[in-house]
Amino acid sequence: MPELGYRAATASDLDLIHHELMAVIDEFPFYNEAFKAHEKRRMTLGFLRSLQRIDPFHVIALTVDGEPGGGLISGPDLGAIFRYWSWIFPSHRQTRLGLHGMRIFDEHWDNGRFHKAFTWVRPENEVALALLRRYGYEQTAYLRQQVFGQDYVVMEKYYT
Repeated sequence: MPELGYRAATASDLDLIHHELMAVIDEFPFYNEAFKAHEKRRMTLGFLRSLQRIDPFHVIALTVDGEPGGGLISGPDLGAIFRYWSWIFPSHRQTRLGLHGMRIFDEHWDNGRFHKAFTWVRPENEVALALLRRYGYEQTAYLRQQVFGQDYVVMEKYYT
């Protein structure tokens, strides 16, 4: 059985995570081209390094037997933690790494620093919504034409 783990992304992990993030942004069917272009300009290596200066665990490498197989990117937002991106690399998509990532994100960040975690999801992304609900997130808002004319659902999980 492969060993699932996680760590704050190392310098070498960061290059791989950034490369895989750019690929997932390109392939994701739920976003329009304006959003994809914006997100690729925003999620630079410099931005990821800035997040790590706030806390190294704002860029997490999800690992299988010590090798990166997915990523979690987050940032602080007015006492909450915004889950910017969470995804599994194509090479690991048929594993339990996605479930592992959902669990460890909340285990790591539900530590008294943040009162909740939240993310925005396109309403058509039924897989992501189901996974978030499975791990205790609930829909708290529906944002019409929020980003580049597209609708989003706000999913939140309150922490202790």
